[in-house]
Amino acid sequence: MSTVVYILIAVLVFGVLIAVHELGHFMAAKACGVRVNEFSVGMGPAICKKQKGETLYALRCLPFGGFCAMEGEDEASSDPRALENKGFWAKLLIFAAGAGMNFLAGLLIILCLNSGVKTMVQPVIGSFADGCPLQETLQVGDRITAIDGEKIYVYSDLSLLLNLNQTGQYDLTVVRDGKKVELSGVSMERREYTDQNGKAYTGYGLNFTVKETTLGDRLQMSFANAADFVRMARLSMQMLVTGQAGVKDISGPVGIVTVITDVGQNSGSTAAAVRNIAYLAAMIAVNLAVMNLLPLPALDGGKIFFLVINALCMLLVHKRIPQKFESYVHIAGFVLLMLLMLAVTFQDVWKIFQ
Repeated sequence: MSTVVYILIAVLVFGVLIAVHELGHFMAAKACGVRVNEFSVGMGPAICKKQKGETLYALRCLPFGGFCAMEGEDEASSDPRALENKGFWAKLLIFAAGAGMNFLAGLLIILCLNSGVKTMVQPVIGSFADGCPLQETLQVGDRITAIDGEKIYVYSDLSLLLNLNQTGQYDLTVVRDGKKVELSGVSMERREYTDQNGKAYTGYGLNFTVKETTLGDRLQMSFANAADFVRMARLSMQMLVTGQAGVKDISGPVGIVTVITDVGQNSGSTAAAVRNIAYLAAMIAVNLAVMNLLPLPALDGGKIFFLVINALCMLLVHKRIPQKFESYVHIAGFVLLMLLMLAVTFQDVWKIFQ
């Protein structure tokens, strides 16, 4: 497939994931009896509109973005069905539903990808390469369940977590003969070994077991993949906070489109390209869910934060934060978010032409 096709696919992925997010808000609002004035897929001028009941449904020309305009969402309203006049739990459900739908979308993609998996590599030691010094600490049959306190969800977590540690000293948790064993300060380093076919490779000298998968294995693996994506989002934010990563390492829509295009073009076949892009789409969906729940202004997590604070204020002092002040905070957060997105987009475009 051509570069243009992959770019269109990437844009479509973004459009679908944002539409799914807004659909979550829409479905929750309808379920809670909130009046929805408009549900729109896409942004910009409308291509087509249809009024059905109280809600205007619109398809707009720009294939990204979208919104669910609820009565009383950003302004006071006397309508008893306005969002502002609903209770704590209804608002919480509506605010969290967008992220929930993104997570569900990511999980469903993973389930589809894993439905045809026949075998899986387990983080269980099957054998050691000749000369591997870890034979003195680990044993055949050990299941590695955590590295440096981080849980092993899927086999690929082994390389991820080993690479995050730069000291060469690892705290391992293994299950040995049904019992959890803590191994502290285990020295592990990459060196050259010879595999079972006589070929040289660089690694840690550990060979892991492979098993045929059952339906239960595939389901468990899919949920583990989703949990792993959540953890990857957390680790990324942790690295930003600690300074291990900077703004230059953040990618916006343009950067992600570039990554999706590169992945598609470097895949060995069309089927492999579809699978790899679907995997990326699942990861993006789960990341969108996590990021949207951060307690930052203009995000769903920011709205949930104010919802909780207002509930506490009503409980303690019988007053809530003025809606005007809350609106100002969200507007300021939105402006800052847009400025960050512009900076990241400029950075992504600059990388393309370098």
